Amino acid sequence: MADKYVVDTHALVWYLEANARLGPAAKRVLDDPLSNLVLPLIALAEAAYIVEKGRTVDPTVPELLAAVLADKRISIYPITWEVFQQSLKASVVPEMHDRLIVGSALHLQSLGDTISILTKDSDIVEAHLVATLWQ
Repeated sequence: MADKYVVDTHALVWYLEANARLGPAAKRVLDDPLSNLVLPLIALAEAAYIVEKGRTVDPTVPELLAAVLADKRISIYPITWEVFQQSLKASVVPEMHDRLIVGSALHLQSLGDTISILTKDSDIVEAHLVATLWQ
């Protein structure tokens, strides 16, 4: 069991729109009022882009941001020098935004937290750099 859960872009978007594609284990964590959720800023930026492009049922970026900010369990995690340095360890993950999500998780682990990333992204899962949770 993790102390903190890093939320990937699809986990966030699919949770907010109650999409059936959200994995059941990820949904349990996201439904739990005691979960400590960490949302990397890069994942929030990607979610805003998805909404902006009309690829989700969420109608506007301000509504997405309001939903995130209203959830007191969520800490938005910045892209820092330390996150960037940790992301360099994720060179097997081809997408830069995914590397930064992994870098956020690795940085939190380096601070002593037990971390799982809520993701179905096969590149992140198959990298085996950080525990993942979906199904």
